[in-house]
Amino acid sequence: MAVFVDIEKNFRGFSLRVKMESNSPTMGILGASGSGKSMTLRSIAGIETPDKGKIIINGKTVFDSEKKIDLKPQERRVGYLFQNYALFPSMTVRDNIGCGFRGNKRDKNARIDNFIKRYRLEGLEKRYPAQLSGGQQQRVALARMMIGEPEMILLDEPFSALDGYLKDVLQRDMQEFLEEYQGDMMMVTHSRDEAFRFCKELMLLKNGKTLISGDTRTLFEQPGLLEAARLTGCKNFSRIERLDDFHVWAMDWDVKLRTIQKVRQEDTYLGIRGHWLKPVQGAGENCLPLAVTEYMETTFEHQYLVRNSGTEDGTALWWMRPKSSFQEDSGENLPPYLYLPPEHLMLLR
Repeated sequence: MAVFVDIEKNFRGFSLRVKMESNSPTMGILGASGSGKSMTLRSIAGIETPDKGKIIINGKTVFDSEKKIDLKPQERRVGYLFQNYALFPSMTVRDNIGCGFRGNKRDKNARIDNFIKRYRLEGLEKRYPAQLSGGQQQRVALARMMIGEPEMILLDEPFSALDGYLKDVLQRDMQEFLEEYQGDMMMVTHSRDEAFRFCKELMLLKNGKTLISGDTRTLFEQPGLLEAARLTGCKNFSRIERLDDFHVWAMDWDVKLRTIQKVRQEDTYLGIRGHWLKPVQGAGENCLPLAVTEYMETTFEHQYLVRNSGTEDGTALWWMRPKSSFQEDSGENLPPYLYLPPEHLMLLR
């Protein structure tokens, strides 16, 4: 996918300023609710019209405010999967799928039959959306989108309304679908897990503005910006004082830490994800003496808020510790120290 977006739009007091460029076949936009993710996607699809700027998809300019170019959605060869699937409630499965057809009318029925079979909807042709399960509705929406043979598909938080087992099943189905799809995909989500799972490249959006973009795994490993680290799920941060090229004093944790990255003058914070903290039995480099201040239990892990036991007012860190069993006592076998691996420390500005 080659996508270039540089747009501005003001909407009911909300200001959107987005700039992104990607050559990845799977691109994601990650941000909190209300950050402008869906508006960006709708602008690319042609559903919303930016106030100014330019949008280019695979070398084709679909919007340019200066040159007065604004192609209609059906001319952009872009498929759009709405957050709630947006199936027509008074239409059958067959008719809903037929709405996406753009070819010769003589071929329409055969094409619909083909997509009903392809998306495992046989026997459901005469049902209405209210008579379908969540998974069946998603497959109808995908069939309606794909029958138009889009060069690019846009997914608007396709799993946000789902919970538990159904979400896991539909994410697996979506992954299989994307492996077969020959075109390009862009997804917006507020879930870092979905962004990591489906998108090779990622743009982080905050309050209507592009924060940073790049390779997804690189952004999770070393986001570079404090706000980017927060958006990707990190909870542990400390202000830092630079000691030398590879050492800092973590002021809020009251501990000296060695880094793998070279410490720059502009680096003002350090972060580490709670899953990377390691229990150790002895003091040493990058070790924090442990004092537990609070405990929360989840299904598969213990979550502790911990601080440096050598200080009274240090900032707490989240430590996520996998369970060995559901009967395991959270207070047993607590280590005297936590090790902060240098390779997992993130220098931030």
